[in-house]
Amino acid sequence: MNEPTIRQLRYFIAVANTAQISRAAMELNVSQSAVTTAVKQLEETVGAQLLHRHASGVALTYEGNIFLDHAHRIMAALDEAVRSPSRLRDDVKGKLRLAMTYTVAGYFIPPYIERFVRAFPGVDLQLTEASRNAIEDGLVSGTFDLAVMLTSNIVNQEGISYDTLLQSRRRLWLPSQHPLLASSSVSLQDVAREPYIMLTVDEASNTAQRYWNRNSLRPQTTFRTSSVEAVRSMVANGMGVTILSDMVYRPWSLDGRRVEVISLVDHIPTMDVGLAWATNIEHSPAVSAFKEFMHLGPAERR
Repeated sequence: MNEPTIRQLRYFIAVANTAQISRAAMELNVSQSAVTTAVKQLEETVGAQLLHRHASGVALTYEGNIFLDHAHRIMAALDEAVRSPSRLRDDVKGKLRLAMTYTVAGYFIPPYIERFVRAFPGVDLQLTEASRNAIEDGLVSGTFDLAVMLTSNIVNQEGISYDTLLQSRRRLWLPSQHPLLASSSVSLQDVAREPYIMLTVDEASNTAQRYWNRNSLRPQTTFRTSSVEAVRSMVANGMGVTILSDMVYRPWSLDGRRVEVISLVDHIPTMDVGLAWATNIEHSPAVSAFKEFMHLGPAERR
């Protein structure tokens, strides 16, 4: 049996991220036929249908969702194998007090932490989950050395510096078979007619309110929750729709129901994730190592 190629994995990940072969081809700067052929060959190799084709694009099948997780791990391992000879530093020692917000802790940082600890065994990494305002205060006061947080939410623009690592687009989550899935274009005005499940954690509701207000609209919020999984389950079970970032999107709820996702025609700001630190503070070797490590981390950050 033929083994999957790196090119096939890259193309598959791009299609899964964009939900459209045409957009994936544009991002990869290759032809649509090249992407289609690569995905088809990959499906033949693994012996399962990974993508379900529909009028507005593609969606991951159950098998595709499982394979995507493996594909990300393979690409991350390859990236680490290429970089690790120059990145392993036994001589970097010291304490690193790293803060992170809830969403970052649950949906972004764990694989990076695992690889950093292996690459820098001499660093005493101390992790804390905290709210945005507590992290900002902690960075300025010196309680935290560094943070991984939603940089799009940072308020203290003078006392805190930051680098954005990921810009995760926000899209509309819908239950399977929802009428809006058949529409050629969907706007916030369309969403405003639907019952809405509002996520509140990490100031998600504040961010949402800003772009709703900018469009002179308001959602028909029927339930507010701090749990992403609660939002996912409620949407999957037809209790409402929501707009959330691709970083926290998963196509299946805990009870095995499908969550679909589509882009809106209105401009919806991305959810930006990155590193933050107190301005004008000299970094320790451990802090510098972590910052450099995150910038040199896996190429697949979506």
